[in-house]
Amino acid sequence: MSRSPGIPRTIALGVIAMLIAPLVQARSWAGAEPQAGAQQTGEQLTKGGDCFSCHASDHVIVGPAYNAIAKKYAADPAAASRLARRIREGGSGTWGNIRMPPHPDLKDAQTKEIVQWILSLKDVPAARAATVKTYAYTLQGGKKVTLDFHLFVEGSDRKVTKDLFRGYALYNSYCYRCHGTDATESELGPNLRHTLETGMTLRQLLAVAMVGREDKGMPSWAGFLSEEEMTSIYRYVKGRSLGLVPVGRPPSETD
Repeated sequence: MSRSPGIPRTIALGVIAMLIAPLVQARSWAGAEPQAGAQQTGEQLTKGGDCFSCHASDHVIVGPAYNAIAKKYAADPAAASRLARRIREGGSGTWGNIRMPPHPDLKDAQTKEIVQWILSLKDVPAARAATVKTYAYTLQGGKKVTLDFHLFVEGSDRKVTKDLFRGYALYNSYCYRCHGTDATESELGPNLRHTLETGMTLRQLLAVAMVGREDKGMPSWAGFLSEEEMTSIYRYVKGRSLGLVPVGRPPSETD
């Protein structure tokens, strides 16, 4: 079946990216503008911007944990200037190949506060590994799979958890424009159900979503969607990819 003629995919993606970008940028540093007469601390600036979408104090999200950065540069007298430059200019290579976006709008004083706060975290312990519980599900056809999160409330095979319903709501607020309503299919973006079926992990999804794919017309969602929110989206799409969560609004434990 041939596709109907219309707006070329690249143009459509570009238009969507242009429409979404101001919304994402507006929230990315919404909390970074200081109130009159008040100077924000490095921690406040970091949490008010997009930094915590990719970094956490004690564990890896997309980029390294802040305590790991602090420990690495604890004895380096040039660390503050080096880190300030990396924050302003962005880049990759020290901690992997995922590129950190630049932050040219930050003032020098703000960057200094952020770096000082990061370097103060050298004694923060790494997050303790949580005990992983697994949950077994039977797919259509009888195949069994195990997940490390609940899809449904206990005692039900229809009502999804609050977390999964939140993923449904977030996906169908932001992601559907390019990836299809209910993670069905779209001519604009890749089929996320298929992407997860072929093995994309949560960390890999976070790396794409938070950094974006400028060459593909996908904006960065860092500063707009949190690690927790992206995890909910991942779990919803995973449930859809397995055929366990139906198309449409799923019944939830709050109904």
